Amino acid sequence: MKKILVTGGCGYIGGHTIVDLIDNGFDVISVDDLSRGSLRMLHGVEKIVRKPVKNYRVNLCDLEDTEAIFIENPDIVGIIHFAAYKSVPESVDQPLRYYRNNIDSLVNVLQCAKNYGVKHFVFSSSCSVYGNAKELPVEENAPLQEPESPYARTKQIGEAICRDITRINRDFNAMLLRYFNPVGAHASAIIGELQDKPENLVPVITQTAIGKRKEMNVFGFDYATRDGSCVRDYIHVMDIANAHTRALQYMIEGRNQERCEVFNLGTGEGVTVLELINAFEKVANQKLNYKLGDRRAGDVVEVYANNNKAKALLGWETKYDLDQMMDTAWRWELELKKEEERVQLN
Repeated sequence: MKKILVTGGCGYIGGHTIVDLIDNGFDVISVDDLSRGSLRMLHGVEKIVRKPVKNYRVNLCDLEDTEAIFIENPDIVGIIHFAAYKSVPESVDQPLRYYRNNIDSLVNVLQCAKNYGVKHFVFSSSCSVYGNAKELPVEENAPLQEPESPYARTKQIGEAICRDITRINRDFNAMLLRYFNPVGAHASAIIGELQDKPENLVPVITQTAIGKRKEMNVFGFDYATRDGSCVRDYIHVMDIANAHTRALQYMIEGRNQERCEVFNLGTGEGVTVLELINAFEKVANQKLNYKLGDRRAGDVVEVYANNNKAKALLGWETKYDLDQMMDTAWRWELELKKEEERVQLN
């Protein structure tokens, strides 16, 4: 089995991707310093795949500690790099923290890949690199606009770094995956999005529905969209996870047409915040307590993907519709509540 290093493997997308990689025959090791990730995620992954997954508790901004992972695992053939801070509002408030963490960690991982002959690299990018795109659905060759947040700028910079490396190293391949808005949970409800104080919309919705929050805000109701709220392309986390597996297979099998390629990962359908709330209310069969509030700094108005390239070259298809996204997210929230009740009883 080919060994893959997943950075940020104890995070939301990282954990689900580890499941998909193992389901597709890869051997996986993780590195996560647990500053944002959780051992709860890792234990859930192990329960699903029915085998242990090694995690190195290492801060990737420390080059020496990062290098030790590669020395101990000389058989790594590919890297999927998720490890990064990702809060848009936090990045607006603390830009230097985001530049230091997200850029330094990427450079260190790439340096180790170069030093230890790892030829295949998947970079976790974001649709935020497009800014307020001029045309929708946005295609991979669309000009990148001024980013709306320091977080988004770190993704633009990260992509440029990967591109520069592939220009000078003919043995190195990098796939840049720009995903839109990952939501939902594993169908088993054993793993899902873990955030005590989430900023992402779907866990805010489910926490409001279950009573952890009294109400939720819809940030902006006067945008030039069909109902005044922001438009996003929501995509199930396991569809996102599978695209990473396919990107690795694409490079390992030598099917990539260029050493650095970009892929949009979205459903291709734009959904407003209010439409998402309505979809949840239908699935959960309950009304949500929300209010319309002011716009939030760092938010783009509208963005959704043209995903034809990923379909054509990676052989990737989305399998989960909006109702399934909301259903898995809700069942995950219900499972978390059951766990909390069991802890209280004990």
